[in-house]
Amino acid sequence: MNRLEFVAATSIVLFIAFALGWFAYWLLHRFTRIAGADMGEVDRLAQSLHEAEEARDQALIYLEQRESELANHISQAEAELRAAMEGLRDARQEAEEMRAYIERMNAS
Repeated sequence: MNRLEFVAATSIVLFIAFALGWFAYWLLHRFTRIAGADMGEVDRLAQSLHEAEEARDQALIYLEQRESELANHISQAEAELRAAMEGLRDARQEAEEMRAYIERMNAS
């Protein structure tokens, strides 16, 4: 291999290496870049996500408040039910006592 062939082979190898490097850079840049329009889309999506998180937080707060209100109503209803059952029990006992009294009065 003479000097001219060596220079030609070296220049071809260097050109191929340059072309492969440039192509790899272009390919990498193509897949990883975020253009201005894409950045606007990312900002819009971030804003939507933020709003959705705020709405979720508000919904959770409302749910907790509503749950505590309903628990309070349930406890009040249970207390009223217990009071009504005790009143009914007392009324039945009083009615039974009145029947017994009437039967005793009728028997004598």
